[in-house]
Amino acid sequence: MKNNVFIRLFCLFLAVTSSVTVRAQASQNATNQAGSIGKLAPAQLTVSGYVKDAANGEGLIGVSVYVKETGTGAVTNNYGFYAITVPPGTYNLVISYVGYEKQSRTVALTDQNVRLNLELSEEGKQLQEVVVSTKREDDNVKNIAMSVNQIDVKTLKRIPALLGEVDVIRSIQLLPGVSTVGEGATGFNVRGGSIDQNLVLLDEAPVYNSSHLFGFFSVFNPDAVKDVKLIKGGIPSNYGGRIASILDVRLKEGNAKKPELNGGIGLIFSRLSYERPLFKGKGSFIIAGRRSYADILAQPFLNKDLRGSKFYFYDLTSKGNYRINDKNIVYLSGYLGRDVFGSDFGFNWGNTTVSARWNHVFSDRLFLNTTAYYSNYDYSLDSDLKRKKPNDFFRTDSRIVDYSLKPDFSLFLGKSTITFGGQSILHDFQPGMATAASSGSIRTFGLESKYGLENALYIGNEQQVTSKLQLQYGLRYSLFNYIGPGEAYIFQTDVPVGERRTVLTTVDYKGRNTIQTYGNWEPRFAAKYEMANNSSFKLSYNRLAQYIHLVSNTTASTPLDIWTPSTNNIQPQIADQIAGGYFKNFGRSGREFEASVEVYYKWLQNQIDYIDGANLILNKYLEGDLLSGKGRAYGAEFYVKRNTGVVNGWISYTLAKTERQVAGINNGDWYPTRFDKRHTLTSVLLFDPPQAKRWNFSATFTLASGTPGTFPTNRFEYQDYTTPIYNGRNNYTIPAYHRLDLAATLQGRKRPGKRKDDNWVFSVYNVYARKNPFSVYFQPNADNPRVTEAIKYSVFATVIPSITYNFKF
Repeated sequence: MKNNVFIRLFCLFLAVTSSVTVRAQASQNATNQAGSIGKLAPAQLTVSGYVKDAANGEGLIGVSVYVKETGTGAVTNNYGFYAITVPPGTYNLVISYVGYEKQSRTVALTDQNVRLNLELSEEGKQLQEVVVSTKREDDNVKNIAMSVNQIDVKTLKRIPALLGEVDVIRSIQLLPGVSTVGEGATGFNVRGGSIDQNLVLLDEAPVYNSSHLFGFFSVFNPDAVKDVKLIKGGIPSNYGGRIASILDVRLKEGNAKKPELNGGIGLIFSRLSYERPLFKGKGSFIIAGRRSYADILAQPFLNKDLRGSKFYFYDLTSKGNYRINDKNIVYLSGYLGRDVFGSDFGFNWGNTTVSARWNHVFSDRLFLNTTAYYSNYDYSLDSDLKRKKPNDFFRTDSRIVDYSLKPDFSLFLGKSTITFGGQSILHDFQPGMATAASSGSIRTFGLESKYGLENALYIGNEQQVTSKLQLQYGLRYSLFNYIGPGEAYIFQTDVPVGERRTVLTTVDYKGRNTIQTYGNWEPRFAAKYEMANNSSFKLSYNRLAQYIHLVSNTTASTPLDIWTPSTNNIQPQIADQIAGGYFKNFGRSGREFEASVEVYYKWLQNQIDYIDGANLILNKYLEGDLLSGKGRAYGAEFYVKRNTGVVNGWISYTLAKTERQVAGINNGDWYPTRFDKRHTLTSVLLFDPPQAKRWNFSATFTLASGTPGTFPTNRFEYQDYTTPIYNGRNNYTIPAYHRLDLAATLQGRKRPGKRKDDNWVFSVYNVYARKNPFSVYFQPNADNPRVTEAIKYSVFATVIPSITYNFKF
């Protein structure tokens, strides 16, 4: 039945696509004919084009193109394209983007559509007018999107960072509603979601592990990143597959004006990027690489047993584009990254992504982006990392591979912008294969691969109802098929809640036969009402479905955790979220300061948890150790930001609570999740002193409640030994976390005719050497086993200074 629904929707999608294309083309033909005959004036005409950076030819995302006479306008999409449809006439367009010079253009729309491509130049501002935001003016008030945060790369490079290295993931943790369980933890948590509930996209391809070195650095090279957008709520219908947030990272397209070389040398790793135009300006490319070298520098100081240890990471990011003609542009981007950590025994993990995209302009009103991508995340565990014992070793390998195709249409109809399209993803889960060798005898064993086919169709509309009221609404239908070849397990149901279930029946599926099917309607809605005094109120609701799961029962997720699809025993995760917010700009020019208050409530279904003593490693019957429950998350987020001036930055405060209720855990009562944090306060300060023109300074401060942990409530004593007894999940909160970081940047001297721009970045992480606890665990006292002692574990327990040299030719 659900397959039939999907087929009908797919047919409807094809019909709408064909109809819209024909009508758009017919409208264009009619316009041309009207112009040539000179008798009939068209009812509506369109001005459209691309907006790019004048310095390097990069398409600019989110530029405001405003029509003075009508009070309407448009915003450039992710490729810098815009379209505005109005009645015939002469109009004054105002093109604005914070950090760039405002432009005004007069356009005469008489008898045909007009293609108007634009280039914006950066403003030559004085120090006392420094801008720390790159987006359209009053974007937070005028844009219908809520629960959305953007940090441009220029601001990212100003924020103090661990060992002086700019980091996307650590930077977004300074935003409201975003947190982590502690230093050294992979990923991030958004509004009560676990790390697997965030869809992390790199040029539209999913990245399953966004961290290097167990969470100390992210996989995103800042020299190759153009735009970073985090969506926490009010998620448009063209996004799906995760239930907490969308982190959409877009890569640079490469300098289309001139060759450019960027790089940096730091204490932990160095980076280098090169970009240049291609094909006489019709294309461009960028290639960027990083490699850490802590393992090389440490070798002379390691003892004999640790000599030859490997602990490094590297990544390579690239992107190219080619403009075939005014209607067609193609892009190809890729990422390759890997971490190696260990001595004789070690870990190895990494991501590989490839994205191919085609932009096609059917007409001045209809825009298409088609994306095909490949994503591979794999890891291995190796007992002989140095390859010293070819006859005695143990290795395990696991991976998740995705193949996807996604056509995405945008139709510009005056006061409405309709987006529609579909996506198909083939998931290939390889949960684990092990090879063991003993005295030359080799044995291979492991788990069978699992497969899932995830399809979706969506349609959405952003509509300007009145000058003050704007709506965004849409619908997404997702369909997931758990398919063969593989085995499906039927478990006994008459076991006490919270205990391991055993297998009753095993069903073997051949070929691509469907084992289990799930389908979900996912409605999306958002509204913005713009009030006087440069303020607005926003409301949003969305339902999201997630068909893949990260299986981990560790304190914090690790790169070696298992990904699994929804099966006949694991239902898809569902989340419903409602949010409301008030947004206001004030101060000089009406936008010196921006402020917002948002409240949200989220309901979660089919949340995975585990029985006590669950076995997750190479467990064929893992599903028998899993439990399912529900969750809830709610809170308020406060945010104030100063955009201009010698001293600027932002401060945010989040009050939140995240809980789960699972039969068989905590007596069936609600309990806090591992990533629950009641209070989180973050602040970012950027200072550009007029007296010291070559220096600028920055500071960040974080204060957060401790995360929950499971502590013993009783103990059992026998002779000289004591065993702690645990009663209740996450029944205690570890001490609070707070940290201050500082940074100073010294710009190189400017000389006439000098092409090189360079700077030195001096930073201090954890200035007052706070020993923030990552976790607290318990063990018998070494001198008196009858006494149980608590051990506080800190990742960084001291101050960490660093220096980095950056250059640009």
